[in-house]
Formats: sequence, C-alpha cells, structure tokens
Amino acid sequence: EAAAALSLELGVPWVADLRDPWALDEIAQYPSRWHRRIAVRNMGRCLATAAIVVANTPDAAEAMRTELPEVDPSRVVTITNGFDPADFAGPPPRKDTDRFRIVHSGHLHTALGRRHQRMRPLRTLLGGERVPTDLLTRSHVVLVEALSRWHARDPRVAQDVEVLLAGHASPADREVVDRSPVAGLVRFAGYLAHAESVALLRSADLLFLPMHALPLGARARIVPGKTYEYLAARRPILAAVPEGDARDFIRASGLGSVCDPADADGMLNILEDRLAAYRSGLPLPDADDAFIARFDRAVLTEQLAAVLDRALSKADS
Repeated sequence: EAAAALSLELGVPWVADLRDPWALDEIAQYPSRWHRRIAVRNMGRCLATAAIVVANTPDAAEAMRTELPEVDPSRVVTITNGFDPADFAGPPPRKDTDRFRIVHSGHLHTALGRRHQRMRPLRTLLGGERVPTDLLTRSHVVLVEALSRWHARDPRVAQDVEVLLAGHASPADREVVDRSPVAGLVRFAGYLAHAESVALLRSADLLFLPMHALPLGARARIVPGKTYEYLAARRPILAAVPEGDARDFIRASGLGSVCDPADADGMLNILEDRLAAYRSGLPLPDADDAFIARFDRAVLTEQLAAVLDRALSKADS
C-alpha cells in the first residue's frame, strides 16, 4: 500500500517482488472463509497498481494470473530464489565418519504443525484455508518414524547411519527425537553460520527436504529456499514433497528421489536404496548442470534487471 501510494504521488512505477504468494499461499491460515476472501481481494487491488509483479515460483505466478482478476496477467513474471556458486566452489569437505550421513538444514515446524492439526476441524468448518494442508510433515516427524521402522527391521542402522539437523531446534523438535527408538543416531547441530551450513550440505550422503502435505491433485505454490542450495550442493536428495514446483525442480535436477510428505514407507524405501548404493560404492546421481545453473543468482539478477527495465519502459510509454 505504501509503494502504491508513493508511485501515484511521485509518478514513478513500482515493482512488487513477492517471496511467498501472500493470500494465495496454502500455508496462509485465516480465521474464516470471509477473512481469506478479503485478503485475496485486498491483494488483487494492491497489486493491480504495480507495473510488474514478481512471483518466486511458476505455480505462484500462475495463481496470480488466474485468481486475481484485477491484475493484468502480462505483468506477472517469475524469478525464483537461488544460490551463489562461489559458496559451492572447490571439492566438497571430507566427512569425519564412515556413517551414511543424512542432513536437513533450516527450521523444523513441529510445534506449528501440531497446533495446526489441533485447529484443523474448526478451520475446515470455517473455510480459513485454501486447501486442506498438513504442516506437521514439514518437519522431521515422518523421517523419524521411517528411521524407527528401519531400525526395527535392521538394527545395524544404529551404527551405519547418522542424521544431522542443522538450525534452531525447539523443545517440541527435540522431543520427537528423544521419544523415538533412534535418538542415538540423530544429532541437532544447532544454528550454523552460512559457510558452515553449506559445508555440512556438501558433506551429506543424502539431503532431506520435507514439505507440507496437500490433497492429491493440489499443487504447492511455494518452494523452500533451502531447495536451491540443496541443488547447488549436488548431493542426492530425499524430497518428501507434494505435487508442485519443488517436486518438478528436484526431478529435473537428476538428484532427487521423491515421495509424498506423509509416506513413511515410501521414505524408508528411498533410505534403504540410498544406503545400499552408498555401501556398494556406486557413483552419485548425475546432476543436470544446465538445469541447476538456472538458479545461479547472477542469472536471476539479470532477469530482475530486465524486469526493472521493462517497468521503466512502460512508464516512458
């Protein structure tokens, strides 16, 4: 609203660069269907005054084109998040162990997911969410369940596998591990500086990417920011993600194995396959370097520069 007002007062164009798709985000929760409709309407009215609207995923851009009648579809473009190649230059660091290393970087949303599940019946009744969404799967809960089943089937897992969870961990996050039979193979690495986080990603034998669960046929409109650095690390990825751009990107990269977010057995199958490949000394999956290069921040900055040029040319005309 401030940008729209200044644009009108100063006679200069403004560009709306959205990170997540605002009221069209499936994670956005509203008290009722009425509140959600007001938010979507206000979003459309505000963005209608922008010279260009930048979405950070193709699905989010398509949603804006089709669900915001106030916004000219030709003004909506996509510029994704990305990574800095210099952060990933040089050979990957050596591990200090021979154990099969699974790494997750970033927030675990255990407490939020549980609170979200408790409120689901009321929220469904009042229509406060775009589609039924399970946020608890955007955590390590299903991974720990898959590891527990794996350990019950093959106790050697306790000696052969380690899981490192980097980032802030809440008491609820820790409780999931402490109450499981695999607490001994999961370690919380704590909050790390970016360089340390990148080094940890590059030391992994498998990177874990969890997302929220959606109904069959619904596509997620967000891609977690860590996805792009996972791709840059060029390590195998276990993507427990719904249909959407994140799943499409992981598959196109050549690095990923995909299952539904709540599918512990599907996750277990991937874990067993990757450990077997590790034990056999098989080479890592072939990454599609040309595809991954699309997310180089230098490339994305060129795209943004072109967007700004386009906004100015509209103003001049």
